Amino acid sequence: MTLDLDECYEHVLGLVEQAGQIIASRNYGEKTVVEKSSNIDLLTETDQQVERLLMDGITGKYPDHKFIGEEETSAGKKAELTDDPTWIIDPVDGTMNFVHSFPHSCVSIALLVNKQAEIGIIYNPMVNQKFTARRGKGAFMNEKQIRVSGETRLEYALATTEFGTSRDEERTAIVLENIGKLVRVVHGMRSLGSAALNMAMVALGGADFNYECGIHAWDIAAGDLIVRE
Repeated sequence: MTLDLDECYEHVLGLVEQAGQIIASRNYGEKTVVEKSSNIDLLTETDQQVERLLMDGITGKYPDHKFIGEEETSAGKKAELTDDPTWIIDPVDGTMNFVHSFPHSCVSIALLVNKQAEIGIIYNPMVNQKFTARRGKGAFMNEKQIRVSGETRLEYALATTEFGTSRDEERTAIVLENIGKLVRVVHGMRSLGSAALNMAMVALGGADFNYECGIHAWDIAAGDLIVRE
């Protein structure tokens, strides 16, 4: 049976909007926080609730679809990408921001079919920026088409970056050395605290490229499609 991607997109967009309402309603309140791999790799009850909302909402309509999610994987479930329709989910990308009530976190979700991205959505409900893309149909912010800047000269490029969640001394030294080299040759650098939102800024043309170390599939699956479109 052929998957109706139009119907699929509309269904998931509604779920993402519900998820955004949850995140926005809790951004400025108290949170229950659990440390994962370190004291800067964090999980909140909102991460878990949003992931469950998305997965249950999708499974109820598409019971054969698969999932690769940050919180699922962190809990020890093995991630495996097949040709089956697979949703790659980061329920709250920028959890550190969310914990500190810094208004730059988002829902990030992508659908891959036959290992090819078909749908990508990034939604920051605190500032009401919703980035969407369908393969071959362009990229949009709040339904207005967006494009990358097209800048190819490093000296005029604004880059986005993150330091990652590892604080291993040797790894951190390498990351800082690389960023130090980059900052000397670009026009400027910015860090939003969310790989997905960094990618969204590239898609919008507000930044020219994103440079990061230690990212995972759920960090960039949606952003990659949105930038390409």
